[in-house]
Amino acid sequence: MSEPPAIFVLTGAGISRESGLSTFRDADGAWAQVRIEDVATPEAFARDPARVHDFYNARRAQLTSAAIAPNAAHLALAALERRWPGAFLLVTQNVDDLHERAGSKRLLHMHGELKRVRCARCDASHSWDAALDTATACPSCLLPGRMRPDIVWFGEMPYHMERIGGALRRCGLFVAIGTSGNVYPAAGFAAEVCGRARTVELNLEPSEVASQFDEAIHGKATGVVPAFVARLLAAWKL
Repeated sequence: MSEPPAIFVLTGAGISRESGLSTFRDADGAWAQVRIEDVATPEAFARDPARVHDFYNARRAQLTSAAIAPNAAHLALAALERRWPGAFLLVTQNVDDLHERAGSKRLLHMHGELKRVRCARCDASHSWDAALDTATACPSCLLPGRMRPDIVWFGEMPYHMERIGGALRRCGLFVAIGTSGNVYPAAGFAAEVCGRARTVELNLEPSEVASQFDEAIHGKATGVVPAFVARLLAAWKL
């Protein structure tokens, strides 16, 4: 049998939906309640930082509640990482920490993390579970009033793009899970590897870039992701 391919997994909000975190495009999701322009751009933060802090404080508090936990899809990806003998990278567009709590280690958050904050003055990033406000001082430079959620807002460059680009060039299997296919640059990853890597979409319904995948499996993440992982491991007798 040939060498196992390098795996690149991309996850979006759909993988966390069954854990109780609504996607941005749900009827009751985050963007149905607020405008992107009011809470998720650098301009919004400059204009009304208190409102932006309130929005992310509520989301952070939800994430730390006992009701939110990794689901079977998160756990299946962590198991795949542990058992896969080749290269593996999980890149998530999600700002929650459910992949980490499931046990994933080879993981990059391209859009930042809800439970981290960053100083706009010294650029230091810190783990953070509490509420954040306009008077909060930076633990590094001690200057108050310059702390912001360590989230990539619209109009900002996603994190880790050099490492992500390298992993895309090396991968032999690209799997997108729970993504809408309309947020770039992640929506362009399948096209980038097309023709040199097998591409698989695992989604509740076809994404906007579904035509770029070699295989599509539609259904709830807690069903289709564990089944796909089991099939992949069985195919390689792992």
